Amino acid sequence: MKLVKHIANLGYGSRKQVQQMFREGLFTDAQGEVLYADDQVPHEAIRFDGEALDPPPGFALMLHKPVGYTCSTKDSGRLVYDLLPPRFRLRSPLISPVGRLDRDTSGLLLMTDDGALLHRIVSPKSRLGKVYEAELAQDLRGDEAGLFASGTLMLESETKPLLPAELEVLDARRARLTLHEGRYHQVRRMFAATGNRVVALHRSRIGGLGLGGLPEGQWRALAQADLDALFAGEST
Repeated sequence: MKLVKHIANLGYGSRKQVQQMFREGLFTDAQGEVLYADDQVPHEAIRFDGEALDPPPGFALMLHKPVGYTCSTKDSGRLVYDLLPPRFRLRSPLISPVGRLDRDTSGLLLMTDDGALLHRIVSPKSRLGKVYEAELAQDLRGDEAGLFASGTLMLESETKPLLPAELEVLDARRARLTLHEGRYHQVRRMFAATGNRVVALHRSRIGGLGLGGLPEGQWRALAQADLDALFAGEST
């Protein structure tokens, strides 16, 4: 792929704009030598204003999503894309959320432009555990762990019972829940089925991958070691 098209696909501008950037000498190699649009240079050797280019296609990242942000490209209000560099919304292919966290849920959100990776993560066959910490409006009854683990709980308006889920009680009104599927507002609906209500919800882990010390509202690119950790507990 020619440099102009490659860099435009990374969201740095239209092809016309990227061509102008080349004419202005904004692209150099790692030694600071000016690059030209018809040069043949590997991605990792290119610098824009002295900085390495964003990762090429096949890119994945983790975001520590705050409450109040929507996993959408078109919704009004605050979007998770507002927490990323603006050019990320212009990439082709687009970086998309892997599954979703609703506006009122915080925590680990994965995003990628790799369709095969996205499918592997969300596929029911992988059954990657997703760990949530829930704060509840009322004290736990005491029978929730057995109910959630039974594989018999049926949510309202559904015809198929939930897969078994693991509940760890943290205190009277806080619990950690591990799911192996992803249905619409599943955690909130599970506790609603017990007569309780979730007042705060945070996702801390997917598979073997956690947020670590990533601050709220920040993101970082995933390395191969992160992907290895993510799939370490994948069902086969």
